[in-house]
Amino acid sequence: MAGGTWTTQNKVRPGVYVNVASEQSAIGKMGERGITALALTLPWGPSGTLLKFTPQDDIYKLLGHSLSHPALLPVREVLKRAGTLLLYRLNDGVKAAITGSGLQATAKYSGERGNDLTLVIEKNIENNTLFDVKTLLDGSEVDKQTVAKAEELVASAWVKFQVNGTEGLKLTAALPLTGGTNGTVTNQEHSNFLSALEVQDFQTVGLLSQDNALKGLYTSFVKRLRDTEGKKVQAVLSDYATAGHEGVISVKNGVVLADGTIVDKTAAVAWVAGATAAAAVNESLTYQAYDDAVDADIRLSHSETTAALLNGDLLFTFSSGRAVVEQDINTFTAFSPDKARAFSKNRVLRVLDGIANDLKSIFEHYFVGKVANNEDGRALFWSQCVSYMNDLQNIGAIEAFNAQTDVVVVAGSDSDSIVLEVAVKPVDSVEKVYMKVKVV
Repeated sequence: MAGGTWTTQNKVRPGVYVNVASEQSAIGKMGERGITALALTLPWGPSGTLLKFTPQDDIYKLLGHSLSHPALLPVREVLKRAGTLLLYRLNDGVKAAITGSGLQATAKYSGERGNDLTLVIEKNIENNTLFDVKTLLDGSEVDKQTVAKAEELVASAWVKFQVNGTEGLKLTAALPLTGGTNGTVTNQEHSNFLSALEVQDFQTVGLLSQDNALKGLYTSFVKRLRDTEGKKVQAVLSDYATAGHEGVISVKNGVVLADGTIVDKTAAVAWVAGATAAAAVNESLTYQAYDDAVDADIRLSHSETTAALLNGDLLFTFSSGRAVVEQDINTFTAFSPDKARAFSKNRVLRVLDGIANDLKSIFEHYFVGKVANNEDGRALFWSQCVSYMNDLQNIGAIEAFNAQTDVVVVAGSDSDSIVLEVAVKPVDSVEKVYMKVKVV
């Protein structure tokens, strides 16, 4: 007996034809947040490629240090808030190496961290015809292979091996690798990073540099993605309020951590980028505390703080033994009737950006090329947009939403196009309280 699905009742063979579908419901949803990107100069790791990290990953093996090491301070700070870090190692120097005792060993990655590797070759305790070849990092064993000859050694996460000479393996207490260098970085490496990042999903990208040419490069990159590509992302820079754009956040000062570590304004970019990316569409960072910080590295006076806010700077303020974000703002200050002050508030911008990104995603994934451009097809898209907007209202990201008037979907000028018009009122957070106290 035949079977299958049916579109029209035109089957010839006897059989059972069944269409299985879910009850119509919202197919789109709010996109995931929490993805930020950094390009760093590091002493270990693969160069020129994007690596994806989460706070739960084993960073030690790929980056050569634990998160507590000063070399990875930006990584640690960004992962205090970000759910995912897209990390790009900018530099590529010389790999540390050693030749001796029948071996030529080369560090897997370039960089100075390779100089902390040492090889030890010992007799195997259980079988004296075999050798234990150990790789130590800072004196701690990170790899051990038991072999009869050098040809049996395989590359590890730390070292690549080659046979040297014909005499075979020889016992040695220490063969330190040397010659590893970090190399230098030019602005071209940053351009390569941005090219690789462009095709990824992310919310923020941070620049840990005071180079104004690079700040301009990152600003232009974000402006192009936002205004030309429709990809609503933000760049986080230090001391660059001159950008004057809602897509750019300028960090004015840094913080002091509980252990005394000073995270200056350039390094604090990492935390701001991670916190901004992770913040929900109904969340503001205003007066949120920088994790593990006890003070601002530079305290600004009331007048200096006011001037910085008016200039479009995000800054940290000392408050009750913590360093808090004074106000969650970006660098946009050219307010106009078409683009009011609300665009300078990152909470409001997250709502607007989320709507733009998510409705675009819903259309691309579920409608484009799949649904007819007729009244029924447009009504289906309208219903998904309304459902999405209702979700935003339910979590307090928007208010006063009217499905009948605030979402309009009509046919475009071409047969394959539609026009979507959305009216929205984002909810800002309470930041100022004006009180009247009446004495009776």
